[in-house]
Amino acid sequence: MTTRTDTQEATMPESTLASLAAHRLVPVVVIDDASAADALGGALAAGGLPVAEVTFRTAAAPEAIRRLADRGDILVGAGTVLTPAQVDAAVDAGATYVVSPGTSRAVVERAAERGVLALPGAITATEIQAALELGVTTVKFFPAGTSGGPKAIAGLSAAFVDVSFVPTGGVSLDNLGDYLALPSVAAVGGSWMVPRAAVAAGEVAHLTTLISQASARAAELRP
Repeated sequence: MTTRTDTQEATMPESTLASLAAHRLVPVVVIDDASAADALGGALAAGGLPVAEVTFRTAAAPEAIRRLADRGDILVGAGTVLTPAQVDAAVDAGATYVVSPGTSRAVVERAAERGVLALPGAITATEIQAALELGVTTVKFFPAGTSGGPKAIAGLSAAFVDVSFVPTGGVSLDNLGDYLALPSVAAVGGSWMVPRAAVAAGEVAHLTTLISQASARAAELRP
């Protein structure tokens, strides 16, 4: 059993964020049956995008996270995390980051206690300031497509010059470049490359193709 040192716990969120930023894309996946995580993990690795945000929208999430984390080659996080108890369940399963649709002090503080990165949701100036007061400088911008998209992020960035964004919701291959062109965007979350039905059916070839296309497009858009 590996025990984290205080130094490792202090640097883990920063290194996780750096890894997410390096990949530029965060596949957001809903898993109905934990066994589907095995095929998904293979597709993510084969597609060149070994990252997953498994949402806590189903009871299968903790075990799915565990299966992906046990592979050792996937950067696994938990999405739609609403409570400290879900933070614990996610981290105990192997998640190294937690993502929330809004900003919850309790969730952010519990993530800090567990030594993992928290990406709370914030789409207004008031919400961003609330996140900053909690020591958070990278937020999830959700739902991006209906909240002003790239123009809104650019406008907020003018006021919050030290804040980074992870826009999610309404992102696709067609508008991916508009988001990644913004210096304040650390990475972009999306589900188009990991559709729920394909994950449930274990369609490895189809998933690998979609993931490869997304990864290649992100690489083309590097400055």
